[in-house]
Amino acid sequence: MNEKTRQRRPAFDREAGVAIAQALFHERGYDGVSLADLTEAMDIKPPSFYAAYGSKAELFERAMLRYAQENALPLDDLLAPDRPPAEALSALLLAAAKQYGRHSLLRGCMITEGMRANDQVARQMARNLGNGGLQAIRAYLDQVHPRGAQALADYMAVTLRGLSAAACNGMSRKRLIEVAQVAGRFLSREMDADQSTSAS
Repeated sequence: MNEKTRQRRPAFDREAGVAIAQALFHERGYDGVSLADLTEAMDIKPPSFYAAYGSKAELFERAMLRYAQENALPLDDLLAPDRPPAEALSALLLAAAKQYGRHSLLRGCMITEGMRANDQVARQMARNLGNGGLQAIRAYLDQVHPRGAQALADYMAVTLRGLSAAACNGMSRKRLIEVAQVAGRFLSREMDADQSTSAS
């Protein structure tokens, strides 16, 4: 076979590789995906992998950024300043519950679950990305409900992470939504009580 008839291997698509990695990391978690899993799914050799992405952790960060671009909860819309705060926070929890349980394999929040990775570098990457959303929630509460803002922000963080973990453990979308609705009712009572106390 001469040079003219020999078929060339298609050029490796790095962004397609990130999409493949994103699905694997989301389904199995960072620790559950090996380098061999990644290279096999992308149909490349380890040297090509390192040339394209640097390391597994660096690819994980790119995959999380891609996930965030596609799946980030619309905080600006949900936490609109003209919306009653309890209603806004309840809507955020409900949106998260619906998203985390919508897919049979890609469950929970990829970034939230990445915060529990055994690898310290990957874990810190996930924390850095996840903290942005939590800081936005805290900033919102500082504006609309400064009394007890830190406790409410912590409550939101714990509830969102709990919804993600429950989704990953197989809780149905219907039950996740019901949990979010219960949490929303608690928020309404708690914030109404705070307002009554501060007004008296």
